[in-house]
This record gives sequence, C-alpha cells and structure tokens, in this order.
Amino acid sequence: MLKRLLVITILCTPLVACTSTQITQSGSTLNPPDRAKVPTASSASASTTVPDSLPTAAEFGTVTPPVAIIPTLGPDEWMKLPVIPVISDNARKIFARGLAMGNDPTHFSKIGDCQNVSSYFLSTFDNPGDFSLGSQFSYLQPTIDQFSGSWSRNSLAVKGGFNVAAVNSPFRADPQKCNKGESPLECELRVWKPSIVVVSMETWWGKKPAEDYDKYMRQTVEYIISQGAVPILATKADNLEGNFAINAVIAQVANDYDIPLWNFWAAVQPLPNHGLSPDNFHLTFARNFFDDPVRMENAWPWRNLTALEAIDAVYRGVSSK
Repeated sequence: MLKRLLVITILCTPLVACTSTQITQSGSTLNPPDRAKVPTASSASASTTVPDSLPTAAEFGTVTPPVAIIPTLGPDEWMKLPVIPVISDNARKIFARGLAMGNDPTHFSKIGDCQNVSSYFLSTFDNPGDFSLGSQFSYLQPTIDQFSGSWSRNSLAVKGGFNVAAVNSPFRADPQKCNKGESPLECELRVWKPSIVVVSMETWWGKKPAEDYDKYMRQTVEYIISQGAVPILATKADNLEGNFAINAVIAQVANDYDIPLWNFWAAVQPLPNHGLSPDNFHLTFARNFFDDPVRMENAWPWRNLTALEAIDAVYRGVSSK
C-alpha cells in the first residue's frame, strides 16, 4: 500500500518545467533559418522489413518492435535524422488496420504536456486568417482541410505537468469524460478514434534515468499501435537533462517500431539560442505567418509548421495521397 501511495504521489506532482512562465518573443532581426541546412525526408530512407500483421486491441500487452534487425541508432545519429518523417510500409499497415477498426481518417490526436496545449499548438489551423502558409507552403492546405476540427480540439491526453508516465496513469484521467480505470491516453483514443497520434513529451522527472522514459514511451507507442493509429514521435527542443538522452530514446523507439519521427530538435537548431527562451525550456514565440522572415526567427511558428508538415507527410504516405 505504501508503494502504491508513493506512485500516486509522484504521478500527481506538478513538474516545474511546464509552469506558466511567460513565453518571450525574440527581438532579433536575423534572417530566418535556412531549411536547406536542416535534414529533410529525402535525405533518409525508410526501413524495408515490416511485419505481415499487427496485434489487435485484445492482444495489447504483447506488442513488440516489428523487426529485430532494424539497426540500433548510434549515440548522436538521431541529430542527423530528417525533420519530416519518411513513411514506412509498417505505418501504412497500421493505418489500414485502424480504418478497419473504425478509426476516423479525418481525426488526429495530440498526446503531451504544456507545449501541446491548443492555445499554442496547432489550433491556429482551425482559424483562417490567424496564419499564413504563403506560396511556399500552400500545398499543405488540403491536409488542414482534411483534419478540420482536430487542430484546435482539447485533447484528453494533453495537460501542463503531464509526462510520458502520467498519460498512462488512470489517476491523471479526466473523471468527467473518461471511464473508470482509463488512462488519459486510453480515454483520448476511445473518444476521438484518431488515425494519427502526435506524441510530444518534453517534460520528465528531473534526475530519473532515461531508461524509465524509454519504458513508458514504449508502453505509449504499443497502446497506440494496438488501437490502429499511427504514432508520430516528436523530439524536443530543450536539453534540460544535459546529455540529450531523452531525444536519443525517442528516436530509438521510433526506429525500433518503424514509425514516423518528427525531429523538431533539428528544425530549431538554426534559430537564435536554438529557439529557446532564457529558461532554456520554453520556446520563443511569434504568430504563425510562415511567409514573414522576422516571425520565422522564433520557434513557435516552426513548431506549428513542421508539425503540420509531419502530419501532412504521414497522411499522404499512409493513404497514398
């Protein structure tokens, strides 16, 4: 009983990294980052060996990475991976099985912490006039239309203070909207039935080892796959842990399960202070006008743009659009 109470206490303790600290906007007038210097999907290749079938929901708990022969990433190899994911046959199979299970091809879900709340993250795309694609990114409009309503929706698995363990804990679920015993992750996927799930988990428990993060991230990925949704795992801009161990874990999990990786870390490297505010956690802020070079010196427009590009790449890839 004492051990159970300690687990509950840890899961319910707010994390200082996701406080309401004011997000600042850079006053720099430097040129926007050169995307030619950022890895792109064309610079990487997808894994070629995939399983013939995927587990059903009833088999959840026995999901394993699809193929053991996918090579392990080198310690810093994730830094060279493209911002926008390459889509594998495995992701296509997950998507197809999810449609057969009744998932909605016009729905995606967000799983994450304070960097994923709708007031900052992606909601702009449900508000015409609140953003500008410009001519360079106008090709993304059909994907914005495809997922209308998902961009600004408040996910049942997004909350300030959440981490990759909390989203798997029934103690953190909304009791008004979730069934008894459901975790936030389970609740969100049951209610919304997404075909794609963006998993972006920046916060972690201070000094706890990356191995624990790895365990919970794999649990999260396995459940999403069991529900027939395609996970998109996101790397984070910060390095609060000091050795980039969390991003290395995220990339390795995506590699092991042959699922899409949105390497957001790579997207913000050309920005002033790598897109980070003075606290080295929160992202620098500007509105989402992607044809405005001054605004594009800040991280939040790049977060929303590259997330949109990742969702677009995955949707086009898995649906052969």
